[in-house]
Amino acid sequence: MPRIISTGSKKASIEEIKKYFCSEYAVKLVAQQTGIAYEELIGGQYKLFLEPIAYFKHNGIMMAMTAHEAALYDNQAGGSLRKTMTSLTHKNLPLAMFLEYADMGFQAYTGATNKTCSNDTIITYLGMGIVWFTDPPEQPEPTDYDYEYRVDTDVITPVTLYAGSEINPDSPATVSFSINGSTYRMNNIVIPEGDSQIAWVKWHTPSEPQDITIYVSTNKGSLSQSTIRAKVVDLSGNDPPDPKATDTMGSWTASSVPSRETKTYAAWSVWWAQWHPYWVWHSTGKNTGYWVDEGWYDFFRDNYSASMTATTRIEPDQKVPTASGDLMKSGYGVTNTVTATVSTSAPLSHYTYGQTAVSYFPEFGYGTYWRLLERLTSGTTARFQFAKNIYSTYNQRVHFSPVWFPDGSYTVNTHVMDIWTPAGMLAMNLTDDVTISGSLYDDWHIAPGNP
Repeated sequence: MPRIISTGSKKASIEEIKKYFCSEYAVKLVAQQTGIAYEELIGGQYKLFLEPIAYFKHNGIMMAMTAHEAALYDNQAGGSLRKTMTSLTHKNLPLAMFLEYADMGFQAYTGATNKTCSNDTIITYLGMGIVWFTDPPEQPEPTDYDYEYRVDTDVITPVTLYAGSEINPDSPATVSFSINGSTYRMNNIVIPEGDSQIAWVKWHTPSEPQDITIYVSTNKGSLSQSTIRAKVVDLSGNDPPDPKATDTMGSWTASSVPSRETKTYAAWSVWWAQWHPYWVWHSTGKNTGYWVDEGWYDFFRDNYSASMTATTRIEPDQKVPTASGDLMKSGYGVTNTVTATVSTSAPLSHYTYGQTAVSYFPEFGYGTYWRLLERLTSGTTARFQFAKNIYSTYNQRVHFSPVWFPDGSYTVNTHVMDIWTPAGMLAMNLTDDVTISGSLYDDWHIAPGNP
């Protein structure tokens, strides 16, 4: 096995690591240890998830930790691990492996590979590898922007501030964000030497789609980036067309619900410092002298996290005359009630409430047309429903299933998003369904007129 974690002059090679774990020998060894047949293991049903482990002594105790565990432990221990084991636990171990492709809910890492990493960065991105036996996971199309935001939305834009030397309360850092002619500042940032912290701005996007360049500057330390490109898009105005009783299936075939951006947990931290007095007597002669406080700043972290839950409930509209529970005929309307709940102890300046829910439908292949739901209530739990349908006789908040839709499950896909934190956006990809049996034509009765 090649060296996995660099130590001193002994450097690990990521290419050698990848070559080893992708070799037939290593995979057969895993198959043998797990009791899974080799051919089954490489058949596409399985992936190998790798986490390097470091063995070391800390405070007189022998420990074994993955990068993720070390970062979580350091958060709980007030940074004591980082103070004594910085090169190992916060550089060589986490940077031993990271993802080139987003996969299994973990994000790809594109940051610096030669700097000490913060606990937040390690927890989110580092110290992991994935071996797959099929084609690489499907990746988003490359873009020329860093963030995509929705119009008229509260968002958070972050950068990482690195401290090559101590930044303390005597001369704190200020990070400035210039956005569309306005300047926002995050003040009084303190960071111990060799560490880092996320700095961010919470702002409201314009009401019209546009591209925005955000310029970032600091008076202390160095930034992960000084220019951020944001694309502001409008998801409204793409509602399905007027459904007709004469619509037919044509060449339609069923589509699978696509994967969409999902992240339900984020963690970040903020440094603060407190003076540690250390009085030293300076003698100037016999029985004379003076005391000098030669103390220093002790640094501490306030750790924050946020998680989200969300629900969607698809039901036959109350106007459907022959619905029974979740059973209905095609051609009638369905309603959608969505909730998005954010749970955190952080101040509101650190996060936003749920703001956006978009529903996609099987008759359009979960694309082409969609409905941007209307947010009815905001707050820790936001509530959404379809906007009132202009084609509804009763002005109901519905989406009409096509009259031709075949019997079986009618599944609606709803993407809930725009809960922003300094560590990224939280989002969930949800589904719910009703069961179609028959069509609204079955409810029509034609009788001869009076003679």
